Amino acid sequence: MAGRFAPSPTGALHLGNLRTALLAWLAARTSGRRFLVRMEDLDQHTSSLDHERRQLADLAALGLDWDGEVVRQSERFDRYRAAIGELDRLGQVYECFCTRREIRAEIEAAASAPHAHLPDGAYPGTCRDLSDDERAERRTSGRSPALRLRTNGEVHAVVDRFAGRYVGAVDDVVLARADGVPAYNLAVVVDDLAQGVDQVVRGGDLLSSAPRQVLLAELLGGSSPEYWHVPLVLGGDGERLAKRHGAVTLAELAGGGWSAAQVLGSLATSIGCAAPGEPVTLDDLADRFDPGLVPPGPVAVDELR
Repeated sequence: MAGRFAPSPTGALHLGNLRTALLAWLAARTSGRRFLVRMEDLDQHTSSLDHERRQLADLAALGLDWDGEVVRQSERFDRYRAAIGELDRLGQVYECFCTRREIRAEIEAAASAPHAHLPDGAYPGTCRDLSDDERAERRTSGRSPALRLRTNGEVHAVVDRFAGRYVGAVDDVVLARADGVPAYNLAVVVDDLAQGVDQVVRGGDLLSSAPRQVLLAELLGGSSPEYWHVPLVLGGDGERLAKRHGAVTLAELAGGGWSAAQVLGSLATSIGCAAPGEPVTLDDLADRFDPGLVPPGPVAVDELR
């Protein structure tokens, strides 16, 4: 059994990321699970080892530790291609030649049609039933296809520790981009199955992806993990926290006189494990941790600094 924290190494971790990492660590450690760190660096244009090193250093500064080596998705493409091959043998894969602009236009044109439970931006199925001649014509025109999952209107219910019961239909999600890079929804499922991850603690903005990932796990012979979609930390404008909100990373807060221990205490207060300003250790938090004390809604960043 294992839990995990899986950031994308595209910049410094902010307070929202660090709060999720702390919750993931506590959820794993207090339930006897291993705690793993995985770098979701599929896109090599935006990911870097420098960002990875800084993120790992920030986790360590808070005292968070992990089991085994850090896994990088960029080093596991063979596993993802093998999974796509298995899905193809099941008749669940088809080529999609649509551009993002074409998909967006079709979605907008069908905006008034009912799509109960479908995630935002659900693919409308444009290339789903192309004939062999139509696919050949698109290849001749120079288009490289992405690969999509062929679904059949499956609806999955996810029981989440924070969000409760969430029901979502699964669309024909991308499995690999036109440039051959495996897609997030596939990679995360393949990795969780391979690493024995049965507890997923992550940001609440990823809840709508859970039904897709449950279906992929089942198709690949696995089962759904225990989900904890953590309510987000929001900036002063009410939007999801980002670097533009300022003073949101450990380095930025250190410039304002904050120690890592003080940041840990502030995060602990936000999850119901400490009084405001109380010095705490991770051992203290492990003794006190109760997911029922975590506030059920979003947290404003000004409450953390």
